[in-house]
Amino acid sequence: MVRETPWGADMGDTTGTAEPSAAAVRRRVGGWMMFDFASQPFYTLCLTFIFGPYFVAVLAEAALLDGVESEASKAQAQQVWSWTQSGIGFAIALSAPLLGAFADRSGNRMPWVWAFSVMYALGAAGLWVMAPDGSAMWLAIFAFGLLMIGAEYTTIFTNAMLPGLAPPGQEGRISGNGYAIGYAGGVLALIVMLLAFADNETGTTLLGGVPALGLNGAEREGTRFVGPFTALWFIVFMVPFFLLVREPKMPKTQVSLALAWADVKSLLAQLPGRPSLSAFLAGSMLYRDGLVALYSFGGTYAVLVLGWETTQVGVFGIVGAITAAIASYIGGGLDEKYGPKPVIVGATLILASVVIVLAFMAPDSLFGVPIPTGWTGTGVVAFIMGADYGLADVFFLLIGAVIGGAGGVLQAASRTMMVRHADPEKATEAFGLYALAGKATAFIAPLSIGLATLATGSARLGIIPVAVLFLIGLLLLRWVKPEGDVGR
Repeated sequence: MVRETPWGADMGDTTGTAEPSAAAVRRRVGGWMMFDFASQPFYTLCLTFIFGPYFVAVLAEAALLDGVESEASKAQAQQVWSWTQSGIGFAIALSAPLLGAFADRSGNRMPWVWAFSVMYALGAAGLWVMAPDGSAMWLAIFAFGLLMIGAEYTTIFTNAMLPGLAPPGQEGRISGNGYAIGYAGGVLALIVMLLAFADNETGTTLLGGVPALGLNGAEREGTRFVGPFTALWFIVFMVPFFLLVREPKMPKTQVSLALAWADVKSLLAQLPGRPSLSAFLAGSMLYRDGLVALYSFGGTYAVLVLGWETTQVGVFGIVGAITAAIASYIGGGLDEKYGPKPVIVGATLILASVVIVLAFMAPDSLFGVPIPTGWTGTGVVAFIMGADYGLADVFFLLIGAVIGGAGGVLQAASRTMMVRHADPEKATEAFGLYALAGKATAFIAPLSIGLATLATGSARLGIIPVAVLFLIGLLLLRWVKPEGDVGR
């Protein structure tokens, strides 16, 4: 299969053949990168550092009041968070390739981006209902489902635009820079939330004051505002994307679900004859599942194992997001120079090592060796942890920085590797399959965490299966061709 990249269509060109100016390419690429900036708060604020930890803390407290033992209440809360993400991920996995093929046949991805952007904004705003008594848990889960579906599908359609943004060979740098800008957006959003809104159990923000806009800290309205804030952020910063990104005109064919399903079956039938693509999809399916689990449960780990408060988790998130932005930018350069495969291998090894450390780290020990607790200090660490902290808190802060950096690099390089295996004329279908690979087993990490947590009775030991996912994914990369299996 010869790769004929349709990137050359300038904005407004109806033939798909005009050579765009350098300025037009920069506008298109800059607008496309703003999607990462706009959407990152879902992962940073809602999934990992603000809403996720708040959600499990509320459920754990409710279970404790119902007479459930302390450790069991924490495990129960983590299981609910696991099942929630598993169910939503499974629904996305089933529909992504079919919807992608349908969109490719329609010849226009932008209406789909609009539709799922609306779903993203509505779902994010709905997280407000999660009151501290847990009474609106099911409504909050429904809203989170809308948000997650909107976030995942807008990502599929915008990722599919990557092959047409600029001349071939620049995808690695563009992907890495996009993730860097996205993480910068996550850092900025997290700083605003922590300083102005997110409240701890005493109803005060990181600065010790009450939440802005007259929000009631006693009702945790500052923390619950993470939902409306995420929605507003997305709406505002998607404006440059919609103004600057114009898709190359693609051939429009007959459109129907039956034909789209036929396209999906045809692509799936090709997999046995495309071992590189098959190995990449299988490997990325596992290591991306592990990465999502780390992001999803990193904040909850800090709450349940180390006893951190929401504001502490948030500042910890800033550290991880800053390293992710820096590492993604550097990784993009390495990707462009050496290709995505060695970058993916290095990042995966780092993440597998991190999980092993986390599984054997307790507030007072590391791999069974006692470590100091109750330090009294000053400086940056004391600002994050409070006056009293232990060495485990410092380790976890450093681990968060490593997870952020390696995770950002892994995601950016994997997006580039998928481009190298995709036919640009069917890019949405290909990235739909990529989403399927990422979601088909999306239940495995949360489910295995839930089962391991149930078996061990420990939120800390419950993350051990994640290391296995990284290592198996790494093994499968052995059969992935560095240049992909589509002519470049």
